[in-house]
Amino acid sequence: MSTYIHNFLAYKELLKELVRRDVKTKYRRSFLGMLWSVLNPLGMMIIMSIVFSHVFRANIENFPVYLMCGQVIFNFFNEASTVAMSSILGNAALIKKVYVPKYLFPMSKVCSCFVNLLTSFIALLIVIVATGTSLSWTVILLVFPVFYVFLFSLGMGLLLSALVVTFRDLQHLYSVLTTAWMYLTPIFYPVEMLPGWVRTIVTHNPLTCIVQMLREVIMYGQVPDARLQLMCIVPCIIVMALGLWTFYKQQDKFILKV
Repeated sequence: MSTYIHNFLAYKELLKELVRRDVKTKYRRSFLGMLWSVLNPLGMMIIMSIVFSHVFRANIENFPVYLMCGQVIFNFFNEASTVAMSSILGNAALIKKVYVPKYLFPMSKVCSCFVNLLTSFIALLIVIVATGTSLSWTVILLVFPVFYVFLFSLGMGLLLSALVVTFRDLQHLYSVLTTAWMYLTPIFYPVEMLPGWVRTIVTHNPLTCIVQMLREVIMYGQVPDARLQLMCIVPCIIVMALGLWTFYKQQDKFILKV
C-alpha cells in the first residue's frame, strides 16, 4: 500500500496539470468560460421547473431547490463517468510513448468534473436565495454526499475506462444506460408516487441515497441517520473496489489494445 501512496504522491503534480488542461480545454474559446458551469444548471433548472412543477406541485415543496439538488448530483456523475470512460483511449499516444501511471487519466477527468460540480453549487446557492429557502447549520454536512458521489463516480470511471479498451461498444451502450439511470433517480419527481416494484429499484439506486442526503442537509435541516449513511457508503466502496481491481488487472494490456 505504501508503494502505491508513494507513486501517487510522486505524480500528483502531473495530476494537477492534467486537471488544469481538461478544465481549460473544456472552456477554450468560450466567451463566458467557467461561468457556463453556473448558467447551464440554472437554465436547465428553469426549463425543468416550468415543465414539471405543475405536475408535481402538490407533492413537492420548494420544487426548484428540490430539482437543483438532484441535478447537480446526477449531472456530475453522468459527466464524470462518461469522460473518464474514454480517458485511456483518448491518451493512447501518450501511453505508448512514456510511462505514466494510467489511473491518472480517468482520475484527472473525474477531478476536472469535480471542479465543475463545486462551481455548480453557486447556481444552487442562487436558487436557494431566490426562493427564500432558509438554511440550517446542517448545510455543512453536504461534504458527505459530495464525497460519496465523487467516490462513486471515480469507481465507475476506473471500471468503465478499463472495460471500454476491450469492449468499444460500451461507449454507445453507456449513453442508453445513463438515460435510464436518470429516470430511475428521483431528480424531478417524488419517490412516493412510484408503484411498488419501481419504487424498490429507485430506492436501491445509489444515486437516490446521495440525492436524498443532499436534500436532507440543505432543504430539511436534517442530520442523515446511520441507515442512510450506510446506504450511500456501501455501494461507493463496492464500486470503487471493483473499479480499482478491474483497472489493475487490465492496465498492462492497454498498450496492446489502444
